[in-house]
Amino acid sequence: MGGMDLRIFTEPQQGANYDTLLKVAKATEELRFSAFFRSDHYLSMGSGDGLPGPTDAWITLAGLARETKRIRLGTLMTAGTFRFPGVLAIQVAQVDQMSGGRVELGLGAAWFEEEHKAYGIPFPAERGARLEEQLAIVTGLWNTKPGQTFDHRGEYYQLENSPALPKPLQDRVPVLIGGQGAKRTPRLAATYADEFNMAFASVADTEAQFGRVRAAAVTAGRSPDDLVYSNALVACVGRDDAEVARRAAVIGRDVDELKANGLAGTPAEVVERIAAFEAVGSSRIYLQMLDLDDLDHLELISSQVLPQLG
Repeated sequence: MGGMDLRIFTEPQQGANYDTLLKVAKATEELRFSAFFRSDHYLSMGSGDGLPGPTDAWITLAGLARETKRIRLGTLMTAGTFRFPGVLAIQVAQVDQMSGGRVELGLGAAWFEEEHKAYGIPFPAERGARLEEQLAIVTGLWNTKPGQTFDHRGEYYQLENSPALPKPLQDRVPVLIGGQGAKRTPRLAATYADEFNMAFASVADTEAQFGRVRAAAVTAGRSPDDLVYSNALVACVGRDDAEVARRAAVIGRDVDELKANGLAGTPAEVVERIAAFEAVGSSRIYLQMLDLDDLDHLELISSQVLPQLG
């Protein structure tokens, strides 16, 4: 296989404190994965109680920025409804500085209405149009040259005479856009993204959407190869069938369903499955780790899967 990049992706809203996330991030670094990413949610999904409660994505990444040295740090995806775009640009730039330039920003429109109700966060109807302005503002602020100012007169946000500070440490913070939308999503990716991500999608759906994004890039005057194409998939790897079944049971999932929809099975099975995504253009996979106490799972993937990916 070519150089498939494996990253660790966590869902802390399901119930994880900072100390647990720190342990996983340190294991991510020690075990040679390239990045630690997390979701941006404030309410658990499904039947779990979510205890001890949610953690904030960018506060978590700020802490991890100081506790790690090598791995990239980012979100799949920051919820556009949670923060004003001007504030988000400041937060991400600061965490980028705190990390020595290792931050990536996945930004999405937000979809989980219940968490907005639970925490008093407005959940407007026109989230896609708002996302477009949010992307224009965050990237516009960062791209403004020092000493110059940034203005934005949009339908949803107005910025006047912004000093557009602070700047990230990186010349360009990678921006990730994802989703299955057939029109706006590829256009936004072609306009603003450094990486396009397909989460929890089949090989066929991945191939179709990557094709739309590549076509949108050409329309936007960019080389389609200018973007990284990636997937996020649930991981459930075991040395044998019994271990796969045990890990599936812990996360409350069916083995056959995991094999159909994620990266599940023995290391050999998972390497073969990854190859199918690589064949349609994916060069990076975010492994959704649902049991954050199972560091042996990370170790197994690092020792048995990573070396086979080139």
